[in-house]
Parts: sequence; C-alpha cells; structure tokens
Amino acid sequence: MSASAALAQFFAIALALALAPLLTGWVNMCRAWLQNRKAPPLLQPYYLLHKLFHKDVVLARGASPLFTFAPYVVFGCMLLACAIIPTLSTDLPFAPAADTIALVGLFGLARLFIALAAMDVGTGFGMLGGRREMLIGFLAEPALLMVIFTTALISQSTSIATIVDTLARGPFAIYPSLAFAGVAFAFVSLAENARVPVDNPATHLELTMIHEAMVLEYSGRHLALIEWAASLKLFAYSCLGLALFFPWGIAGSDSLAGLLPALPALAAKLAAGGALLALVETVNAKLRIFRAPEFLGSAFLFAVLGLLVRLLLENQA
Repeated sequence: MSASAALAQFFAIALALALAPLLTGWVNMCRAWLQNRKAPPLLQPYYLLHKLFHKDVVLARGASPLFTFAPYVVFGCMLLACAIIPTLSTDLPFAPAADTIALVGLFGLARLFIALAAMDVGTGFGMLGGRREMLIGFLAEPALLMVIFTTALISQSTSIATIVDTLARGPFAIYPSLAFAGVAFAFVSLAENARVPVDNPATHLELTMIHEAMVLEYSGRHLALIEWAASLKLFAYSCLGLALFFPWGIAGSDSLAGLLPALPALAAKLAAGGALLALVETVNAKLRIFRAPEFLGSAFLFAVLGLLVRLLLENQA
C-alpha cells in the first residue's frame, strides 16, 4: 500500500466521521422547514455528541458485558461499512474488500449486537424494540440482496468498486432494471435507518418506536457511539445508493487531484438526497407496525422485478 493510497483511505474514513452527523442535521433542518417549524441548528448532532461524551455512564442493574461492548461493535461495523463503500474514489486500499454481500453482513452483525444488547437488560421496551428490529432486518435483507444481485449482473461482479466503474465509466446505456432496484433500495433504506413510514426517529411512543426502544437504557459515551453509528448508517446507505444508481463524480484514482473534484459532487448529491428524504418523511404517515411486512414485501417485489428484467430482457438486448 502506497503512502498516497493510505492517506486517501484515511481521508475517506475521516470524511465519513465528519459528514455523517452533518447529514443527519441537514435532514432534520429540511424536515423542520417542510413542516413549517423552527429548524434546529445544522450542527445540533455535533452538540449532542459532545454533550453525551462528557456525561457519565449509568448502567442498568443486571447488565452483562455484552451491554457495554455492543455500542463499540455497532460503531465499528458502521465505520467499516463507510470505509469500503466508494464515496470519493473506487481505487482505495479497501476497494478489493468492498464486496456488497460482506457489506450486508456488516449491517446484519451490527443489528444482531444492538438487538441482543436491548434484550440483555430485560426491560419491556428493550425486548419490544429488539424483536421489532430483528423482524425489520429479516424482511429488509433479502430485498437488499436482490438489489445487489441486479447491479452485480450488470458488472458481473459483486464488488462495489467494479459496479461503480462499470456504470460510471462504461459505455452509456439505459437499464430499466435499475429503476425497479432503485425503488426497492429506497424502501429498504427507509426501513433500515428507522425513518418514516416504518419508524420515526423523533418519537418515544412505546407502541410505535423501534430504534429508540433499544437504546433507552444507554447513556453517556455508549449512547453517543450509538447515535454516531446511526448517523454513519444513514451516511453509508446514502453513499451506497449514490454509488449504485448515481455513480457519476466518483474518482477512479487515489490521488489528491482526483479526490478533490469528487468532494463537491458528493456534497451536492448528499444535500439533494437529504432534502428528498425529508420530503418523503413529511408527505408520508407512520405505518402501523403490522403493516411493515407489506411495505418491505413491496420492496422485495420491486427488487425481484428488477432482477427478472435484467435476466430476461436486458441480457437479450
């Protein structure tokens, strides 16, 4: 690994750590504007992290070492996911390991630990949130895999870097299968990031919350790591969607001259995506929990349609 490649990879990781809370703050601002409310400061997520890191940790009675270890695992999984997703370049040192199936495994590992930690304490809310989280993951992961297989058939590889290179730097082509896969990915992203209509990150109603129910017993630096990991997950899904469906602007080299032009392109796409997410959350209502299987079943249907269109129509064109 050359020094420039290592520096470029470190820059991509540092950028994810810095931009993830900013993306969350931007979505919250846009959502407040669309709802005709006074918007919180753009840097509010940073203030929250700073406050939580300086608070003492209060552990629930009977909490096992798993409860204290889980936030570090979840944060590490989300950071590694952001590192292997090509945000600025497809020629980074982690690119050979950027397999989409392994990426789904990282998301699944983080979900497993946060759900186990929620059930570890034995509270009613934790058990409720953990079971609901595993249900959402059980329904969302097959749809996400179908989306990945659709894009993998185009590039003949499950490597994210190869997929991006094929779509961005290959001959121009229109793929109807990507339209179906894009709709499915949008549905999965909303569910996996606890957004409306599947969940509402701003609520604490016991009958509706999923993510918040799992973290009610956390405090201090543990809660800060979980909140930061949630922002990193939103950033990772946003960058994955941009890489798969809007790959233009991502550099093909690890040089500083190639990374700098990709930075404003990434910022512009994230800003547009965050505003669109806020719009979707504003015009939709929260679904009842028993309607979530229907929502994610529709995502799986769209993903399978995209895969069939790719196999039956586009391969023959």
